[in-house]
Amino acid sequence: MTSFCFLKNARGVAAIVLAAFLAGGWATPALALSLDQAKSQGLVGEQADGYLGVVSPGASSEVKALVTDINAKRRNEYQAIAKRNNTTLDKVEALAGKKAIDLTPAGQHVRLPSGQWVKKK
Repeated sequence: MTSFCFLKNARGVAAIVLAAFLAGGWATPALALSLDQAKSQGLVGEQADGYLGVVSPGASSEVKALVTDINAKRRNEYQAIAKRNNTTLDKVEALAGKKAIDLTPAGQHVRLPSGQWVKKK
């Protein structure tokens, strides 16, 4: 019964997550570097856990601050989505991660389950 309820709610969760991504709900205009710029420059990428990751270990403090800020906003939104849909945070994170990777354009980085960063084809 629980898995059926999650599957029923998954469509609503997916729609909310997708809308947030399309609306740019996790952009941070206060920082000089935008998320789109960081992604197109190969500095950050999407991960299966629904959060951004820093592609290069030697990334600038500005890149790290951007990732930290956006990930905190994502976590808050994921928690709200989980609560509204009576599901767990990890299920929302996994669904958001899948959606984010699916929406990532070719040429931008995604993290494989092995931990390796690759450019999406």
